[in-house]
Amino acid sequence: MVSKSVNVGEVRRAQRAEGPATVLAIGTTTPPNCLDQSTYPDYYFRITNSEHRTDLKEKFQRMCDKSMIKKRYMYLTEEMLKENPNICAYMAPSLDARQDMVVVEVPKLGKEAAKKAIKEWGQPKSKITHLIFCTTSGVDMPGADYQLTKLLGLRPSVNRLMMYQQGCYGGGTVLRLAKDLAENNKGARVLVVCSEITAMTFRGPNDTHLDSLVGQALFGDGAAAIIVGSDPLEVENPLFELVSAAQTILPDSDGAIDGHVREVGLTFHLLKDVPTLISKNIEKNLVEALEPLGITDWNSIFWVAHPGGPAILDQIEVKLGLKPEKLRATRHVLAEYGNMSSACVLFILDEMRRKSREEKLKTSGEGLEWGVLFGFGPGLTVETVVLHCVAN
Repeated sequence: MVSKSVNVGEVRRAQRAEGPATVLAIGTTTPPNCLDQSTYPDYYFRITNSEHRTDLKEKFQRMCDKSMIKKRYMYLTEEMLKENPNICAYMAPSLDARQDMVVVEVPKLGKEAAKKAIKEWGQPKSKITHLIFCTTSGVDMPGADYQLTKLLGLRPSVNRLMMYQQGCYGGGTVLRLAKDLAENNKGARVLVVCSEITAMTFRGPNDTHLDSLVGQALFGDGAAAIIVGSDPLEVENPLFELVSAAQTILPDSDGAIDGHVREVGLTFHLLKDVPTLISKNIEKNLVEALEPLGITDWNSIFWVAHPGGPAILDQIEVKLGLKPEKLRATRHVLAEYGNMSSACVLFILDEMRRKSREEKLKTSGEGLEWGVLFGFGPGLTVETVVLHCVAN
């Protein structure tokens, strides 16, 4: 029996936060194994027993030279690859060996990033109410979210969401979901983790599958974590407010980027001109996201764009008339880490706030108040997140 009249609307309002979702802390990490991009073609063709394919090696050398990447980090070491020769072949059954690696290592790498974010946040991990885990590296049950909960010692009642196989736009997706969770659950503190290891996609070269070679030249391993919550407490240090978030599929982009899990691991395919598709449509996304705020000058905001490759960044820059410094943080992350899929945009946020503090700017957005974050990936899917800086 209900003792008094219950107003559902009042109950609902009491469940919601008052302010916007806000990034409260960021942590990043990589495996210890670092590979120099300038010597990577020699290493790659040697470890895959492909040194006799000199023409293909020259093509790969040009890809690496044009990548604008200086170094990358990888969980896979030479010793591991020698122990698993099928992983080094172009198309040999190797899914079991790959899965055995990633289901263990992806949560472990995520843990290291999460520990850094929690330390910066400065609050007990028992206050984490939600966990979002995103990876393109392997699939398992219970998932990497469950494993991370155990590794970190989070409360068993933490609300978990596992996101597998999103690809490079996943860094934007997790922010969109974290925003909804934080704003619709009063007092929520959402731990977001993106952890990527290329052990699922590494394979030897092939003359007819050059888009696979593009992936071998670009992808690296890394994990990033953020804490998101609304209505920051005095003891918390807010960085970026998540003002709006949207996802869309670009027109005429079917099959532009594909990935397929097979007995040989995760295969990667580029079937259309991805840089042109993105640059042709990006202004429409900007207008939809920023015109309601009265922003029409794309150089007046800070930029966090997924570094899918230098051609994407170059064409965006030309199409929108961006000044070279607009994509500084993005290009820096590409140069120092390569393309880490979903984790990249969170690395860029971290780099941006680090540089802003180093230069003693008034906001973590390189001194600017408003910014935009773009995730690009399979579909061709685009995530657009509008960010507002909280003054330092």
